[in-house]
Amino acid sequence: MKTLKIPEATIIRLSVYSRHLTDVDRKGIITTSSGEIADGVGVSPAQVRKDLAYFGEFGTRGVGYNVKDLRQHIMRILGLSEDWSVALVGVGNLGLALSTYKGFRERGFIITSIFDSDPTKIGTKIQDVEVQPIDRIEEVVRQNRTQIGIVAVPAAAAQETVDHLLKAGVAAILNFAPIVVNVPPEIELRNVDLAVNLEVLTFNVCGQRCY
Repeated sequence: MKTLKIPEATIIRLSVYSRHLTDVDRKGIITTSSGEIADGVGVSPAQVRKDLAYFGEFGTRGVGYNVKDLRQHIMRILGLSEDWSVALVGVGNLGLALSTYKGFRERGFIITSIFDSDPTKIGTKIQDVEVQPIDRIEEVVRQNRTQIGIVAVPAAAAQETVDHLLKAGVAAILNFAPIVVNVPPEIELRNVDLAVNLEVLTFNVCGQRCY
């Protein structure tokens, strides 16, 4: 049986829908429609219905969607019905900002271990999590059964850091280092290069007048 390929853009929109539904639920609203969701997130009602249709039938014709139920369905689809243990490597300016970002915990991503190579940072605590030396990654990550690693180290140290995380058994890596890292095909890898994203913005703002 052929497995249906879900477009990545759909998954991204599901995450946006879930955040919108969380806000709607906090306001005490019981039901909503594809049109209201679309207005809230900036897409068309048809797009909302198409995205949800990949995963089954939700809601009642003429009535709409129960906000709590739909949010729970989407959270389960995204794998967010349980908490995820996350390891963060690198406590520079970016790593520190990531380690204290409350949005991760709110979505079920719990930073259970933090690592750095700077002796002055090792032993300090960030949000009650002690910063540990790089050479303990494999031991601690296995112990915590961590499945996701966040890499926020300089480019020169990125591949070595990723290799440590892979040996520890992580299934997914979010890489903020400005370099391409190599992972086996079965590992989920997302690269977030902030400079590249800014350059896409300047290209689009600049337009044809720049070339």
